Amino acid sequence: MLKHNLQLKLSQKLSPQQIQLMKLIQLPTQAFEQRLQEELVENPALESGKEDTVDIDDFSDNTNDDYDDYDNEHIDADDINIDEYLSNDETPDYKYQANNYSDDDEDKSMPFVAGVTFHQDLINQLNTFILDDDERDIAEFIVGSIDDMGYIRRSIQDMVDDMAFTQGIYTDEATVERILKNVVQELDPAGVASRDLQECLILQLKHKTPTDAVSLALDIIENQFDAFSKKHYDKLLQKFDVSKEQLRKAIDEIEKLNPKPGGAYSGNQKPIEHVVPDFTIRIVDGELELLLNGRNAPELHVSKDYQEMLQSYKDTNEKSSAQKDAVQFIKQKLDSAKWFIDAIKQRQETLFVTMNAIMHYQEEYFLEGDETKLKPMILKDIADMVGLDISTVSRVANSKYVDTPYGTKLIKEFFSEAMKNADGDDVSTLEIKKILQNVIEEEDKRKPLPDDKLAEILKEKGYPIARRTVAKYREQLDIPVARLRKKI
Repeated sequence: MLKHNLQLKLSQKLSPQQIQLMKLIQLPTQAFEQRLQEELVENPALESGKEDTVDIDDFSDNTNDDYDDYDNEHIDADDINIDEYLSNDETPDYKYQANNYSDDDEDKSMPFVAGVTFHQDLINQLNTFILDDDERDIAEFIVGSIDDMGYIRRSIQDMVDDMAFTQGIYTDEATVERILKNVVQELDPAGVASRDLQECLILQLKHKTPTDAVSLALDIIENQFDAFSKKHYDKLLQKFDVSKEQLRKAIDEIEKLNPKPGGAYSGNQKPIEHVVPDFTIRIVDGELELLLNGRNAPELHVSKDYQEMLQSYKDTNEKSSAQKDAVQFIKQKLDSAKWFIDAIKQRQETLFVTMNAIMHYQEEYFLEGDETKLKPMILKDIADMVGLDISTVSRVANSKYVDTPYGTKLIKEFFSEAMKNADGDDVSTLEIKKILQNVIEEEDKRKPLPDDKLAEILKEKGYPIARRTVAKYREQLDIPVARLRKKI
């Protein structure tokens, strides 16, 4: 049975400009520069630099509406008011000169040298072995199965089957195992092509100069790996009948080994991420000063050529269909350029006011550098201060860095929940984590403190938190349990 009913529904949709603006706000400095270059390439009406410009604020008041509807509405060229796009004023209203932008003359290009890759280096080393064609093919296939950390994460049987199906290499497990142990695992760095951590450590110990400590270390890894990994030192002392000093020397030899041999290869390192601070905070005469990275304040203007095109169209008595189409294209690009420049200005204002609010909220920390001075702060606190949406503040905080007198910090690290201390005052969870970290650093490593004891110490210091909360904070600080912090 069919029914007809009338329903009134109110919905809110973001315009394309709003979506693009949010994306611009989220971009850190380097990504913003890349997005800027893309826009300069895509929109010929947009130019950078200090050349003579048109007054973009003289554009039509209905620019944004027209830009929204380009894909759906045909604009008659005769309806375009050309004078709205022409101006004799050589000085643009849009300026970025202000005392809250830092001069930034950093080289925007970072040259690099392409070296030999980790896997290519292993292939090259195979040339030092006498191998027939089949053995060489198998060895190269094994090398190709090694991951970036230097491990083989698949079984011998899987490699045998894969070689047969994909390479047409027919062999058996015994042959692959032999080439793996006698050839591939003899390559540098020591420990490469291991199937697990235990085998990796054994291979590295076998490559070391034999000493009593190395021999004991090898015996421990081969026969008591589980006890060693769980740091059951008393069991090791009893099993091998050695002194604490002898065991300590053996453990020192093990701790010198590299659990990720592939990661140590210089040619295998991923490019270092260069963090460009989006803000700088300075202390001038005891007062905080906030600067926005100058690379976030590009000088943009509308192309002079486009102004001249419109002038030519205006002066032409007989306007062809092609000219009218060209004017429609020009208007679209001019509107797009105006919106982009306005969006950049709004991005800059949003970044600055948000960071300025964060700076003043955490003023005590930025003046002293003591992390225990960080106040509890959530996104809503800053959103209420600056009158922005919480999601906007989140976009500013999540991917931006600030250069402070105490190092470059990720802005989102300044946010934390509040907890009550023994006096009933709100304290930041960051403060509690810092104190927890200090307690663990000062503990006796021969008798590390379990979580319940850590909870008692924090309670004595005025922070009554449960043992499970201590465990959560410890894990967030990437600190292992007491058993794994033990040293002999």
